[in-house]
Amino acid sequence: MNQISAVPGRAALPLLDTEVLRTFVAIAESGSFTRAARLVFRTPSALSMQIKRLEEMLGQTLFVREARQVRLTAEGEMLLGYGRRLLKLNEEAVTQFLAPSLEGRVGLGTTDDVGTRILPGVLSQFARSHPAVQVDVVVGSSVEMLKRLDSGELDLALVTAGMNGQTTIGEVVHSEPLVWVGREGGVAARRTPLPVALANHGCPWRKIALDVLDHAGVDYRVAYTCEHCAGQEAAMLSDLAVAPFPLALIRSPLRRLEQGSLPPLGDYQVALVRRDGLGSAGEVLAERVVEAFNDLRS
Repeated sequence: MNQISAVPGRAALPLLDTEVLRTFVAIAESGSFTRAARLVFRTPSALSMQIKRLEEMLGQTLFVREARQVRLTAEGEMLLGYGRRLLKLNEEAVTQFLAPSLEGRVGLGTTDDVGTRILPGVLSQFARSHPAVQVDVVVGSSVEMLKRLDSGELDLALVTAGMNGQTTIGEVVHSEPLVWVGREGGVAARRTPLPVALANHGCPWRKIALDVLDHAGVDYRVAYTCEHCAGQEAAMLSDLAVAPFPLALIRSPLRRLEQGSLPPLGDYQVALVRRDGLGSAGEVLAERVVEAFNDLRS
């Protein structure tokens, strides 16, 4: 039965049930009532009834039912974002009162391109839920983060991995296009040899870029080498070079170079690597990081 929210001067609205939201999110993420039923330990018919009542309550069709799968409607995609946030908030509230108190220290390493996107929100939420846990963050190259992980300085590391299809260490949590980028109205992309700004040796972006340029026979020179992607950005802003750069990080006056002007780079991946024997505080933080990347895709 739906609970009713009564606000003076406003028509009462039904409240979304967290169990129904959990069912909805499971179906959306698995693409199947049958697979979702196994995840929430209910029958497919029970799930179908829950979704029917939810659709009736909202007055919207949430799924398009096809022969072997279901997919979200536009309204379903909108509800998925709300549903994930509501479930996360519910978990955070319950954890605050019922979960065993976490204590200790977690060392988290990340590359700068990743850290600026998801860590502020993750660390803020984690600090509210588990104030007794100290999180120390280190920003550096993927190679450096893995070395620190092996030495025991870090418990978790977010590292840049290779292209899709390649074997990577850890759990792949994100994938996005790597594209050629230069300054709007700049001339660097028209120079010969092509001036390229790259990260230091060991960075997968560097290897991907040099491999495709060599394979395509493009005449180039490494004009700028830096530790962080902020250095690549500076080189592009100064119109000193073009660079391989994540599509999501492009900001004016930088722009993606016309497709076909340079060989495509494909997608790159971000992996979360855990230290052997990771404690409970580290595992909880790892879960929050994975959820944050899931939210980027929703």
